[in-house]
Amino acid sequence: MVNPELEWTFPLTRPHCGIALGNGTQGVLVWGDEFLCLTVARAGFWDHRGSKPFTTNATFSRVREFLEANDEQGIKALFHVPEKPSQDMFGGVQSEHKSPDKPYQIGGGRLELHFPAGFKPKTGVLNRETGRVEVELQDHEGQSRVVGIEMSMDDEVSWIDGAADADVRLRPTWEWTGETLAKMGVLPPHDIEIADGVGFVQPLPADDALALVVRKRGERLLVATALGEVEKASQDAVTRARQMPATDSSYFWKRYWADAPKVELPDAEMQHFWDLALYKQAGITTPNGVAATLQGPWMEEYQLPPWSNDYHFNINAQMIYWPALATNRLEHFEPLWAMIREWMPVLKENGEKFFGREGALMLPHAVDDKCQVVGTFWAGTIDHACTAWVAQMAWLNYRYGLDEKLLREVAWPLLNGAFEGYYAMHEERDGKFSLPISVSPEYRGSQMNAWGRNASFQLAAWHMIAQILPDAASVLGEEIDPRWQEVTQKLPPYTLVNHRIGLWEGLELEESHRHHAHLAAIWPFASIDPLAPEHWEYVVPSIGFWNSTGAGQWTGWCLPWASVLCSRLGLADAAVTWLGWMLDNFTNEGWGTLHNADFPGAAAWDDGSFRSRVKPENREVMQMDATMGFLIAITELLVQNRHDAITILPKIPRRWKTLKFDGIRTEGAFLVGATVEGGKVVEVRVRSEKGGLLKIAPGFGEIVQREMSAGEELVLRPDTGSE
Repeated sequence: MVNPELEWTFPLTRPHCGIALGNGTQGVLVWGDEFLCLTVARAGFWDHRGSKPFTTNATFSRVREFLEANDEQGIKALFHVPEKPSQDMFGGVQSEHKSPDKPYQIGGGRLELHFPAGFKPKTGVLNRETGRVEVELQDHEGQSRVVGIEMSMDDEVSWIDGAADADVRLRPTWEWTGETLAKMGVLPPHDIEIADGVGFVQPLPADDALALVVRKRGERLLVATALGEVEKASQDAVTRARQMPATDSSYFWKRYWADAPKVELPDAEMQHFWDLALYKQAGITTPNGVAATLQGPWMEEYQLPPWSNDYHFNINAQMIYWPALATNRLEHFEPLWAMIREWMPVLKENGEKFFGREGALMLPHAVDDKCQVVGTFWAGTIDHACTAWVAQMAWLNYRYGLDEKLLREVAWPLLNGAFEGYYAMHEERDGKFSLPISVSPEYRGSQMNAWGRNASFQLAAWHMIAQILPDAASVLGEEIDPRWQEVTQKLPPYTLVNHRIGLWEGLELEESHRHHAHLAAIWPFASIDPLAPEHWEYVVPSIGFWNSTGAGQWTGWCLPWASVLCSRLGLADAAVTWLGWMLDNFTNEGWGTLHNADFPGAAAWDDGSFRSRVKPENREVMQMDATMGFLIAITELLVQNRHDAITILPKIPRRWKTLKFDGIRTEGAFLVGATVEGGKVVEVRVRSEKGGLLKIAPGFGEIVQREMSAGEELVLRPDTGSE
């Protein structure tokens, strides 16, 4: 049985080892050693001053001209944005301060609870069904007491029970980051005077301030955050911390677990992480929260978050949101699509200026919450598969729920905008389409050789878009554009080098690399059937060569991706192995997923302690993509949406003799489950939410086709057929 409780053992000496509570907006990490700490942050606390619009100087034709001429200075000039002078808090220029070179998010602060009589934390238990964390504390004599921590799921407030006698100390992130922030023209926070608590407000030169307040209300501590103008944010936080929120969070959790898949795995460690990841999904992609970034609302206070805690659209954002499809959390996409809707004018302006083509959209790979570019990484900025990948995710959101309004308003413009961008870049030679300038994510960085003709990643993305568009048009009653079919006929599915899938023409994988992008036609774009003979002869040596380059340069989020690729090829044992490698190397002692390995010796991206001979005090680069990617990888082992049918357990791992799952959502708005006994599928269960044609490969016998009505249920067994 799945355990509703997850347990941690203290000391947990760093924030990202802590127990996470989140509602998509406020994030809390519970950790500590001699005393109890809560690291509190608020998603969306941005200093936007270093943001850069997509440069109007850069057009596809000019980029092509400079790249083909190997003109590095020309490329740099195209993507250069003049530095803005730093401003003080009143808008005046401060020449002694350096303006930030990119937008960045900032953490909140650390709440320390020092208990009398030497009580310190020993164990922490998360009740997944209620979202409540209980920390047991003990004194030197072994006496125990319990502190309970909960969070509202629709307001910026948390509360702590059992800590009324604690010495409360609230430390703003400024204590650790103030020197860096001051150099960029940020002033220190100031206290918020409250008779029954403590608080501070951190102003920014050109953006909303963050207020963080802790108030004692009876025997309970309330912790509230707020963004806004300094006075308003302060008042809002004080007001939020005055009384318990009107809505009980138990309603959210009851509904969440009622609809979430029930998965029972034979591997205890993977079951534990599945349970934790499914819980964390509720806290990072909460329907009424802020659209999820690399870390979501869980930002450390001791440093500015790595990579600005921004939106990376060359896999990371997709990996964070993708599992919401199979885990039956379609409403969790709402903050993302709301943000994309707001960005549409910017995407259109970017695309039409860069490509010189009406209707083209363009989404750079790394942006802030206003779709302004983070950094000046030219190869990432022109990675058009970022746009295509988000379009695919919107289409899949439609396919899993059959919401035509979403298809019309979000997926359709994204799909067409991605297509027009590719069409503007293509050229025809000898009756074949090609992409003369194309990139593979982060391969060779921003060097002048970081591009080539017909990057397999881009070919797969354009094929995927061209395959989806006719289906989308059919649903919406739109005209079929003959160019879509032309792409499927004239564009190669991938680039071959030495009889293997290469990165681009003349270049195959030279070394271990974290982006498995050249294999995107297999997954995530699924633009080919890799098992079909015409592709299999190239897929097999490609995977062999990929294996030979090894995983040394991989990072945490690469491993779920590798697992899914293996699952799609029937390599279930390899898929499980890669997930085990992730858990062993890229999680810390609190099960937080990391970009770099938690220790040296197994991966090139590590904590640096082997070189320095010192274990860094705070070494984590925590990202949520690997956590959410684990959910994707497990569901892909259990259920795959393939071109011909919904496929149940296409290959069962050899050590998985028994397992059971229910409630995994598929394309067509079906909810499926299965039972495995003795290493074989003995029952498959299907419920149709909206009605329609079911095509399912149940793991035994032939593909079953059946027209189902809304609400109808179907059970398939190898001995009795269906009922």
